[in-house]
Amino acid sequence: MLMPNPTTRSIIFWQWANQSVNVAFNYANANKTTEMNMKETAFAYVSAVTTSCFLAVGLNQLVPRMTSISPSVRTIMTRLVPFTAVAAAGTVNVFLMRGKEISEGIDVYDHEGKSVGKSQKAGLSAITQVAISRILTNFPVLTIPPLILAQWERTSWAQQYPKAILPLNLAVISLCLMTALPLAIAAFPQYATVDVQTLEERFWHLKDSKGEPIKTLTYNKGL
Repeated sequence: MLMPNPTTRSIIFWQWANQSVNVAFNYANANKTTEMNMKETAFAYVSAVTTSCFLAVGLNQLVPRMTSISPSVRTIMTRLVPFTAVAAAGTVNVFLMRGKEISEGIDVYDHEGKSVGKSQKAGLSAITQVAISRILTNFPVLTIPPLILAQWERTSWAQQYPKAILPLNLAVISLCLMTALPLAIAAFPQYATVDVQTLEERFWHLKDSKGEPIKTLTYNKGL
């Protein structure tokens, strides 16, 4: 997706490949207290792939037509198209693949590990956190390498060593990914603690086995 001057066929293929991986990842790492059937999964898959391909191809064709901006700015904007497409489609992917966690809710647990019911608000919070962490993962990987390469191509070194662009690209992508992925996953805890007052009213007056009011509950947000 980050190679310069991609063809339309290349854009569609790699966006499809990326969203296919995302669908599998979202399915495997969802909160399994609310399952999706194959029909819902297939709909989410097609929607995510269509969104990413439409945005990537559309933006790649739109940016060169922006003649009112300088060529250097257009080049940078073109390099940022993959991030825009992946971030938008990735967000759609997460919300579609795990949409039932919002509509039906996810299990919330007391401090003894006992489920006290399903919460739609906890589901929305979990999905939102996952979507943000995905964007945080993609942002440095899909923005820093193209910006560095844009600067590299202006140097005399790029003219002398044109074959260096591929290893340089892979090295920068690898460094960004190894740095960004752990930080993005760690941005939100796997098991989140939430004040009962921020959930549905039915959770406000719960009591534990000792008769004490429950003030916080936990839920598994997935990855």
